[in-house]
Amino acid sequence: MMNNLFSIFDPISIMKLPLNWISIMLMFMFIPKKMFLQMNRINNIINYFNKLVMNEFSPILKKNKFMLLPMTFFTIILMNNLMSLPPYIFPTTSHLQLNMLMSLPTWLSIMMFGWYYHTNHLFCHLVPNNTPLMLMNFMVIIETISNLIRPLTLMVRLTANLIAGHLLLSLLSSLKMILSYKSMIMLIMIQMILITLEFSVAIIQAYVFSLLICLYFMDVN
Repeated sequence: MMNNLFSIFDPISIMKLPLNWISIMLMFMFIPKKMFLQMNRINNIINYFNKLVMNEFSPILKKNKFMLLPMTFFTIILMNNLMSLPPYIFPTTSHLQLNMLMSLPTWLSIMMFGWYYHTNHLFCHLVPNNTPLMLMNFMVIIETISNLIRPLTLMVRLTANLIAGHLLLSLLSSLKMILSYKSMIMLIMIQMILITLEFSVAIIQAYVFSLLICLYFMDVN
């Protein structure tokens, strides 16, 4: 039961080869080539949506030269989250490998940039304002640990939220053989509500991941 339940998160479940990672490229099939050549409705919708997200990130970053990184992450995560919503498609953003590949190098680059250009600011950030003298040593340890676990929290937050919805849908679909006709109708309605919730989670998690990247930039500036 549990093996079948988690099989959708196995990147080598097809012919014992890592072919499931091909699903990460499916989003390019839905982007027409003409979108990059001339203005059209799809291009206008994407540009309008990007402007909304940029307006959310601009007050945090203050310098638009760092805007490309969170916007890129937002687009990649959102498209992959939406691609993982249809059944029998490997959810790439639900796998720890991809999420760690996005979170760890990004966090390291932000930390290296901050310690190289704003060393004094980061040292001051280890001790918050109005901290009692007796607690300064403990605050340095706590702030250091909180900084070190940031890539782990980014990875686990994205993975856990997406896995939870997929597992719940899998568990409910496994009950269809033991339920009556009236219960099946209720089950289908619940699954439709969960799919709507999964769609909103796919958007929110992409936004939260990119927003946290902006907040990390704000800490080192």
